[in-house]
Amino acid sequence: MKKLIVFIVFLSLAFTIQAQTDTIPKANEYKKRVLENTEIDFLSSYYSQDGSNAAVTGGIGTEELTDVASTIIVSIPLNADDQLIIDAGISAYTSASSSNVNPFDGNGSANAFQASSGASSSDVWGNFNASYSHSSDDRNKIWTGKFSVATEYDYFSLGFGGSYTRLFNEKNTELSLHGNVYLDTWSPVYPIELRSFGGNGSGLGNSFFNHYTITGNQDYSPIFSEFTNKNRNSYSAGMSFSQILSKRAQGILMVDLVQQNGLLSTPFQRVYFADIANSYIQDFQLADAIEQLPDTRFKIAVGARFNYYINEMFVLKTFYRYYVDDWGVASHTATVELPVKISDKFTIYPSYRYYNQTAADYFASYEQHLSTNDFYTSDYDLSEFNASQIGFGLSYTDIFTKFRVWKLRLKSIDLKYSYYERNTGFNANIISGGFNFIVN
Repeated sequence: MKKLIVFIVFLSLAFTIQAQTDTIPKANEYKKRVLENTEIDFLSSYYSQDGSNAAVTGGIGTEELTDVASTIIVSIPLNADDQLIIDAGISAYTSASSSNVNPFDGNGSANAFQASSGASSSDVWGNFNASYSHSSDDRNKIWTGKFSVATEYDYFSLGFGGSYTRLFNEKNTELSLHGNVYLDTWSPVYPIELRSFGGNGSGLGNSFFNHYTITGNQDYSPIFSEFTNKNRNSYSAGMSFSQILSKRAQGILMVDLVQQNGLLSTPFQRVYFADIANSYIQDFQLADAIEQLPDTRFKIAVGARFNYYINEMFVLKTFYRYYVDDWGVASHTATVELPVKISDKFTIYPSYRYYNQTAADYFASYEQHLSTNDFYTSDYDLSEFNASQIGFGLSYTDIFTKFRVWKLRLKSIDLKYSYYERNTGFNANIISGGFNFIVN
C-alpha cells in the first residue's frame, strides 16, 4: 500500500511540474491539429462460453453464457490542442450459471447442470466514459483526465483517472504515467435458499421452505450472514516506457499496481464443505455457505512489448506479462501476432495467446473446503489452469475515405474471431467487429 501511495504522489507531482514548465511556440511555427475531424467508432461483439465448473453452484454445474455488446465512441476535436472522447456501451447476456442463483424459478426440476428459465437468467450492463486530453504546442506533452460510470443489477461503479505522457528524443522515446480510482457499490444478491434462510443465519421459518421438501441432510443449517460492507474501491497506478530501437524495432516496458479494498467476495457464489452432509431440494444441492475472501488485495503486473517490422508485408508483434498478487495468484501471459498486409487496403492478423496461473490460497474445488476455514471459494477463475487463445482478424483501411454513409466517411473496418480454451474444460468463442468513420 505504501508503494502505491508513493507512486500516486509521484504522478501528481509530474502533472504539476510539467504544467508549470510547458513551452510556448514561436509565432510562425506550424502546429498540426491533434485531431483533424470528429471520428465515430461503432463496435460490437458476440461472446459465448461453456464449461462445467460454475462458481454460482460451488464449482460444479453449467457455465453456459452468451453476451452481445455494442459500443459507440465519439472523438471530438475541441481546438488544435484538445479533444474530447465520449463512449457508451451496453451489454446484454443470458447466463445458465447465474440463472441458478434461484434455480427454482423456472420450469422443471432444479439442477446445477441445467439452466433455470427464471428472471435471474439474463441481465443488461451499461457504461458511459468521457475523457479529455490536452497536448502541448510542441506535441511532446499530453495530459488526460477521464470519468466513467457503469451499472448492472447488483452493482454501481464510478471511476476517475488521469495520465501524463512525455515524448523525448524527437519523439523516439515516450514515458507515460497513469492513475485510476474506481468506487463500486454492491447491492448484494444471495442464493435463494440463503435469502430465505434469514440474513442473520437463523432458522427455516419462512415461506420458501414451506413450499419445498429438503432431502439428504434435513437438518439444513448453513454458515451465512449478510455482508455489512457493500463497497469495493480500486486504486491503480502505472507507467509505460516506449523506445524506438531502430528503423524496424520498437520496445515497450509497463508496470501496473492495483490496490483493492472492500467487498471482494461475490455474494451469490456458493461453497460446499467436505465436513457437512449434503442437503437438497429437488436435484439441487443447497449452499453450505457463500464465497468468503479477504477484504483487501494488492496486485502487481510487469509487461513488455516488442514489435518488429520485417518488411512491407509482415510485422511481428509480441507481448509478455508477469502478474502476482497477495492472494497467492501468479501468472504468465505471452502473445504473438503477425499482421500480414495483403494489399494497400487489407491486412490479416493471426494471433496466439498463452496463459497460465497458480491457484489462489483460498481456492478449492467442489466439497474440498472445510467449514473451519476462514476464507473459501470454488471460483475456477482463481484456480490453477492453463489457457490458449487462437485468433484471426481482417482489417480494411481506406486513408482516402471514399465510401460514404450520409455525412460519414468510412476510414476502416476491423473483424476478428477468437477461440479460447482452458485445460479445465472451459471454452469460449468471441466474434468482434468495428467500423471507424470520419464526420465530413
